[in-house]
Amino acid sequence: MICMHLNNTNAYFCLAAEEYLLKNSTDDIFMLWQSHDTVVLGKHQNALGEINYRFIREKNITVARRISGGGTVFHDSGNVNFCYIKNVSSPSEISFKMFTKPVVEALSRLGIEATTSGRNDLLVNGLKISGNAEHVYKNRVLHHGTLLYNSDLENLGQAIYVEPGKYESKAVESNRSKVANISAFLKRKMTTAEFARFLLDVQLSNPGNSFYALDGEDTYEIDKLVKEKFGTWEWNFGYSPKYVFRNTFQLENNKLKIELKVNKGIVETVWLEGNLFDEEQTKGLVLELNGKQHRYEAFEKCLKNQLRTVPAGMTDSFF
Repeated sequence: MICMHLNNTNAYFCLAAEEYLLKNSTDDIFMLWQSHDTVVLGKHQNALGEINYRFIREKNITVARRISGGGTVFHDSGNVNFCYIKNVSSPSEISFKMFTKPVVEALSRLGIEATTSGRNDLLVNGLKISGNAEHVYKNRVLHHGTLLYNSDLENLGQAIYVEPGKYESKAVESNRSKVANISAFLKRKMTTAEFARFLLDVQLSNPGNSFYALDGEDTYEIDKLVKEKFGTWEWNFGYSPKYVFRNTFQLENNKLKIELKVNKGIVETVWLEGNLFDEEQTKGLVLELNGKQHRYEAFEKCLKNQLRTVPAGMTDSFF
């Protein structure tokens, strides 16, 4: 098995590296990586229905989509992501436990007793420290997971807080869990970098394992995949299953009821009702918003085109 630790902290690049190595290598691989603040969605989730969009924008947090299923997770510099890519002869070989067991054993060397949950999480004292997911490609399986080591848990909670009732779809929804940092359970303190190095050294200590770094060709192909897929709005937001969005915006005694039907991130139907605007303004807004990306910048521009003054908070009410 080759062992890797990516030095690129761009989540798009790292997620693209996972797909590239899954599909273009024949080696068994163990890989670690970290990224700047990023919410990472499961493949079949509705992006806007899983994030606190206003908070995400204010904090400049990246939104990314991975190729595996499962729920939404949060990455930052205090989180360490691990990834296994392995050749298998049949699907019967694949199990979450096969890949989480080495992590559990590594944590036990630090005096931490981690257990698995029914939702493919790793827990310490009943608190989630790791979320895991898998993707199968031909005879290879990708298993990856988070390891909350010293993450900003307040940021995590705010970034994935969702106000219920706004989004209706058949998308996979996340199960929210109480979380904790691994560092809180350590008797001997270590930095996040030291923790990552420890995990890498554990793997390298196994007979036959060796270290590998991406070469120029690898990096070129991964950058290309970022440009064509992982870094695009079409993948991260537009890939969301079709959904209906409903909300109400109120300004003093005036209300605007909003309903949008969205497919592949594009607004297909707009319904607005209320006494906030006159009939002509309402019709103008409907025509302006229809066919646009369900995206803050696009809606902000539409509202400014139709209204002399956009009421404070109105653009946010469409998300």
